[in-house]
Amino acid sequence: MKIPTPHIGAKSVDEVAKTVLMPGDPLRAKYIAETYLTDVTCFNEVRGMLGYTGYYNGKRVSVMGSGMGIPSANIYYYELFSFYDVESIIRIGTAGGMQDYIGLRDVVIATAANTSSSIVKGKFEEINFAPTPDFGLLIKAVEIAKDMGVSYHVGTVLSGDEFYGELKKETRDKLIQYGTLAGEMESAGLYMTARRLNKKALALFTISDNADSAESSKDRETSYTQMMEIALKVATQEEK
Repeated sequence: MKIPTPHIGAKSVDEVAKTVLMPGDPLRAKYIAETYLTDVTCFNEVRGMLGYTGYYNGKRVSVMGSGMGIPSANIYYYELFSFYDVESIIRIGTAGGMQDYIGLRDVVIATAANTSSSIVKGKFEEINFAPTPDFGLLIKAVEIAKDMGVSYHVGTVLSGDEFYGELKKETRDKLIQYGTLAGEMESAGLYMTARRLNKKALALFTISDNADSAESSKDRETSYTQMMEIALKVATQEEK
């Protein structure tokens, strides 16, 4: 496929950095670019899925929205990896806490993504493939979070296909029993696509809701600075 692709308007691979931070919300991508990056250029506005490249602490990094759900996000993951020579994608999203010890705005670093999505299910016939991140990125994120004094948790997440789906209580209870930290909608697709293409991926989340409370869309867009800063610091360590 030639570039620009049907979904990304950048006319050259040079417009996109080797590491891309990807929130679901394009307005969060815009916020990160305007708040943290210098010498910013916009490389994508197709379908309103904003993408920017700039510099953080002297290192080049891009940030772009992915949309909601694995089918939408996988289009961008695949095109960035395959056609724009991106080496690493770090998902920076929101998630719902599933363990009672996880608080609002805590950071979750996903070691694997449980899912019933057809993107994963059935691809390997009788095998339940386990989508996992790049270990080097994972270790960097944990070390940075520890150095920052962030309240963070490391473990598995659930990538669901339906935001308003009805997970059976027995299934949810079993996931919690087996240590699943949070629920979200994209990271299984990211980890699968990265493994398929021999690229690097990591997913970080800020807990935006749990059984007792939730935050507003404006909070989700702008206030998750600790997660953003962890991802930016990981990205600058990746950039040569």
